[in-house]
Amino acid sequence: MRRLNKNSGDPPRYSDLGDNDGSRDQQTRFGLTPLKLMGGLVVCLMLLSVLFSISVIFKDSNLNGIWAVADARVLDTVPTRDLGEEDVPLESFVQPKKKLHFSGLEHDDKLLGGLLSNQFDDESCLSRYQAASYRKDSPYKPSSYLISRLRRYEALHKRCGPYTESYNRTVANLRSGGKPDEASDCNYLVWVSFSGLGNRILTLSSAFLYALLTDRVLLVDRGVDMADLFCEPFPEASWLLPLDFPITDRFKSLNQESPECFGNMVKLSSNSSTLLSSSYVYLHLVHDYNDHDKLFFCDQDQSFLQKVPWVIMKSDNYFIPSLFLMPTFEQELHSLFPEKETVFHFLGRYLFFPTNPIWGLITRYYQAYLAQADERIGVQVRVFDTRPGPFEYVLDQILACSLDNDLLPEINPNKSFVASSGNQKSKAVLLTSLSSGYFEKIRDMYWEHPTVTGEVIEVFQPSHEGYQQTEKKMHHRKAWAEMYLLSLTDKLITSSWSTFGYVAQSLGGLKPWILYKPENETTPNPACTRAMSIEPCFHAPPFFDCKKRTGIDTGEVVPHVRHCEDMAWGLKLVDPAINSIA
Repeated sequence: MRRLNKNSGDPPRYSDLGDNDGSRDQQTRFGLTPLKLMGGLVVCLMLLSVLFSISVIFKDSNLNGIWAVADARVLDTVPTRDLGEEDVPLESFVQPKKKLHFSGLEHDDKLLGGLLSNQFDDESCLSRYQAASYRKDSPYKPSSYLISRLRRYEALHKRCGPYTESYNRTVANLRSGGKPDEASDCNYLVWVSFSGLGNRILTLSSAFLYALLTDRVLLVDRGVDMADLFCEPFPEASWLLPLDFPITDRFKSLNQESPECFGNMVKLSSNSSTLLSSSYVYLHLVHDYNDHDKLFFCDQDQSFLQKVPWVIMKSDNYFIPSLFLMPTFEQELHSLFPEKETVFHFLGRYLFFPTNPIWGLITRYYQAYLAQADERIGVQVRVFDTRPGPFEYVLDQILACSLDNDLLPEINPNKSFVASSGNQKSKAVLLTSLSSGYFEKIRDMYWEHPTVTGEVIEVFQPSHEGYQQTEKKMHHRKAWAEMYLLSLTDKLITSSWSTFGYVAQSLGGLKPWILYKPENETTPNPACTRAMSIEPCFHAPPFFDCKKRTGIDTGEVVPHVRHCEDMAWGLKLVDPAINSIA
């Protein structure tokens, strides 16, 4: 920033101005004399000069982008409000206050190593460029090829997105039921909003990667609240499916028996003529999909889709690991993601930014309860027992995992206090659960007893909804805020089979300790295991050799696709250099 410069001509001194008035009578010195009038005028001129210089400096600073640098800022905090409030005024969290430091690190890469475009208006989505201020630097860096492909996709989306000439022409053809327009250079993938929020985030990232690999334009069905939860990820064009899209009313009825279903078409057709004459094809990649639906993951059957302008996809699976088993995409995926376990880490950080009201929930909670701690521990509890909790065996499992892996210290039940060493460390535990019982018991344990290490343990839980409410807008706002808060912790414990936990760990670049799924209401021993990678698990993968048309173990085909720690039949991406096959 430029320093404040003096004007080229210094204002005259008061003594100089008074030289010609030395013969004035003494009784006029307290009156309104020409000398005093001139002095007052000079003072006013000096003040105006200073104010003008300052305004020029700040104007230049903005023009030169000085305030656009992400200096790891903290947002102004306001009195803490309940996460349940529907509307959050923008002005309550938009003002930058000061730099935020994590263990001496200062963030200055708001574009995440080039992952993000710089073409957005900062205030339209505050989290896009401020999120880096709340995270430690990621040890993972996006490949230059991924960055170039994202910029290329953004150009494609701008050229073919909603209400462009190509979109309007292709939609008109779809509305009329005509054959595919061979002259069109824009093909589309429509993702249908379906299932819980964690599933939606993971399947939408899967759909985007498939669109990237096949040069399709991704359009997102709005569902109940997609526009409310996430900022637009692509500059100068929306990813939301227009409300006047001609077949939106058919989405709910599309299923495996629909004539447009890919699996059904493959089963009933001896050749690809039926597919090539279709204006759209429905992909059923839900957990109950059948063997014909799963042929989507075979190169020879995948080729049927290349000339179909509209592909409608419904899924509740993170199916990316199976894309890595397809020879057609092998080289491209290797170039995009040299580190195989970073796929959702980068796609998630590129696609999913909380809207301004939700960013307000996140930042206010973080500042009020987590920012000042020396270490932040996240605990995500998902219990599949449908009875009302809390359950003692689950609480014992959480504590066993935390204590056995030195995530939390033991308590000293025989002492009422531990003398302060003068340098007490503090740990903030962020616990998320539908039940408040686990939070209350752990909080009381560390309130009633000192720790053997002298550390101060504070336990927090943002909400406790009681049960999953998939159609309630505020429920999803809270869920998204809590996933994001968990991703800002330093260490993380998650529950088996939980897509909520998968999202948090991958966004945060964290290898969590995964709580084993309890059986027979008994605490497992050991209570948890460390994840092999930060990637989510594909819960319902195909076990099929596309060439031999026989069943195989798809977790043994390539070294970077392994079975999951929490689901023996699931698949996940790992770094083969770290996780060699035993």
